[in-house]
Amino acid sequence: MRVVLVGPCGAGKSTIAAELARRGIDAVVVGQEHSIVRDLWRRPEPDLLVYLDASLETVRARRGHDWPEWLYRLEQERLAEARAHADLVLDTGLLTVDEVVARILAVLTERASRKKSDEGPRA
Repeated sequence: MRVVLVGPCGAGKSTIAAELARRGIDAVVVGQEHSIVRDLWRRPEPDLLVYLDASLETVRARRGHDWPEWLYRLEQERLAEARAHADLVLDTGLLTVDEVVARILAVLTERASRKKSDEGPRA
């Protein structure tokens, strides 16, 4: 299954992608906050679109306390459509890396199970 991670700078996309990859999951970071392509997350359609969010305070703690609020707001605006279409939205300021990964894996497991039952028995 293919997981696409979207979110503002400092939300932990690269960290989560690396942890998912370590567990054998194809995780791709797209829709970067400074991307000129607003709908990059749409192509190709992922099995799971995850929006990783973080508060301004969390971003500042991770990126530097001088991270401008206007840039944070701009990123939120640019990524609003991706967030609206996300299968899962997680606030990485409230969860550990392991908790974020566990929630993503739980959704993937549920979807794989559902897909298997939808296919029915094989002859």
